[in-house]
Amino acid sequence: MAGAAGPGTGPGAAGGNGDDSLYPIAVLIDELRNEDVQLRLNSIKKLSTIALALGVERTRTELLPFLTDTIYDEDEVLLALAEQLGNFTGLVGGPDFAHCLLPPLESLATVEETVVRDKAVESLRQISQEHTPVALEAHFVPLVKRLAGGDWFTSRTSACGLFSVCYPRASAGVRAEIRQHFRSLCSDDTPMVRRAAASKLGELAKVLELDSVKSEIVPLFTSLASDEQDSVRLLAVEACVSIAQLLSQEDLEALVMPTLRQAAEDKSWRVRYMVADKFSELQRAVGPKITLSDLIPAFQNLLKDCEAEVRAAAAHKVRELCENLPTEGRETIIMNQILPYIKELVSDTNQHVKSALASVIMGLSTILGKENTIEHLLPLFLAQLKDECPEVRLNIISNLDCVNEVIGIRQLSQSLLPAIVELAEDAKWRVRLAIIEYMPLLAGQLGVEFFDEKLNSLCMAWLVDHVYAVREAATTNLMKLVQRFGTEWAQSTIVPRVLVMANDPNYLHRMTTLFCINALSEACGQEITTKHMLPVVVKMAGDQVANVRFNVAKSLQKIGPILDTEALREEVKPVLQKLGQDEDVDVQYFAQEAISVVARRLHRPPGEAGVIPDAEGSERGRALRVRGRGQDPGRAHRKRAARAASEAAVEAAWFGGTDAAKGPACQLRVNPRDALALLEIADLVPFSRD
Repeated sequence: MAGAAGPGTGPGAAGGNGDDSLYPIAVLIDELRNEDVQLRLNSIKKLSTIALALGVERTRTELLPFLTDTIYDEDEVLLALAEQLGNFTGLVGGPDFAHCLLPPLESLATVEETVVRDKAVESLRQISQEHTPVALEAHFVPLVKRLAGGDWFTSRTSACGLFSVCYPRASAGVRAEIRQHFRSLCSDDTPMVRRAAASKLGELAKVLELDSVKSEIVPLFTSLASDEQDSVRLLAVEACVSIAQLLSQEDLEALVMPTLRQAAEDKSWRVRYMVADKFSELQRAVGPKITLSDLIPAFQNLLKDCEAEVRAAAAHKVRELCENLPTEGRETIIMNQILPYIKELVSDTNQHVKSALASVIMGLSTILGKENTIEHLLPLFLAQLKDECPEVRLNIISNLDCVNEVIGIRQLSQSLLPAIVELAEDAKWRVRLAIIEYMPLLAGQLGVEFFDEKLNSLCMAWLVDHVYAVREAATTNLMKLVQRFGTEWAQSTIVPRVLVMANDPNYLHRMTTLFCINALSEACGQEITTKHMLPVVVKMAGDQVANVRFNVAKSLQKIGPILDTEALREEVKPVLQKLGQDEDVDVQYFAQEAISVVARRLHRPPGEAGVIPDAEGSERGRALRVRGRGQDPGRAHRKRAARAASEAAVEAAWFGGTDAAKGPACQLRVNPRDALALLEIADLVPFSRD
């Protein structure tokens, strides 16, 4: 970073003569010189505050020259500076002094980093609107000319974005000069400059006179569309949309369409991709007549292009193309000229092409009507539902409502749902898993009544699948269905069938019941959880399998925050006490974890720490202890020794050694509610010397 201005000549003199009003700019300079990039960035972001402190005159005479002459910094800092200066007009005295902001922005518009240049151009465009016509020609237009004639390509690329903002308010003579400079940039030796000119060609065409568009812009478009660099040619395609909107049908056919036909068959796939990507805009710009005569054949070629990226881009536009066709004869055009190519794409070798088509093909049903949908589109939908790519299947299922509106739910159930059910029972578990993930979406498309009739039993069957990942996904699926259909539906349809599984002879299925309760409790609310689910969980605490018992403890911990205090005291607390004395170590551990959660939930006063009140609120006068079977008699002694060792360690940490005068080596911060829970289980957890 360069040094500041000399003493007495600018901001560098701040603070040197005892003038306190200069202190803010002194702070700014110091931070701008700091080695820490973040400090320099923060100082730039405070420029508006500094400018307010200095006042408009000193901002113009001291701050802006300093920024123009002395800042050579990291790109991140320069980017922030370019953004700040775009909102500085009011801080330099208003529109009459907006030209004072041009020098630093001109410097930023010539730097090498693209994002900085773009932000500087954006700020210059913003400031140009605040210039008066006289000031625009006196200050802004000369800046554009300097940038356009710069030696380095960076300045010339920045100039391309400024022609369109100054042209409308310039005089006739200046407009001619602006057009001449732009023509020069369109034929520049540097591809980067030609790219920038091509990207702004359409924008400039919108502000030019129609005669100038025909005589100057169209030849430039033709030249750029045949450039040796494909990166220039593809940007010319984007400009074609803006130019086509300005010309009549005759002029379009004579001046633009030959070049557009050439672009649709360009040797570079990137140019053809751009034509496909902009096809809907081109279709609206050229009108229905040229669409039928020129664009439809071009679109057919794009749908069967040798490059998958081009086919995918064209497939994305199928629905928009069909919707934009003239209503009269649209069905015939689609059936004869578009649908045959769509059928080929359904079995394309590239999954991205198939996925792109699947995202829009369902929309054709509303255009073609019921009969054509059943006869021609449903077979394509069925093929895509069975596609090996999950994204293709998802896109079809996501848009079933379009088909439902046309052919009705009954026809849909007879045609597409059997394929969905077949996939749901597929031998490959990953296929079943994929269908489960789509089920909430499908349920929303079909409605609760149809779902109960056709798919509810399927969702319940997944809960007893032999693959854990499928059972887990089925549990999550039930929760999403309850969120979609409501708690009344859950209470009458889902909850009873889930709770019946608690008596299943397979312990894995009994565990699935607990997993379902964990997921459904929050969605169903306190009443259903307390009345229907909690009794089942309590009953399962006596299960013969330890895995089930410790999952009972985990379930009680999960649903504990949902239950009221009475249920915790009367039903949960005794179960956890029993599980805390279980013979299995894992059951003991998870019971202790659950005890800590329940202890926080009960909000006991400090005097009752270590004791869980009974149902009547009285104290049993004893702490919870885990006494496993066959407990050795020396355990109490070891616990007392461990407690003494931990207390000694705390005392040593507190005093920082034996000298109490040294003060505390640390300060402890304890949440009182957490402390109660920790005291509750203090006797349950053996402390090591660490």
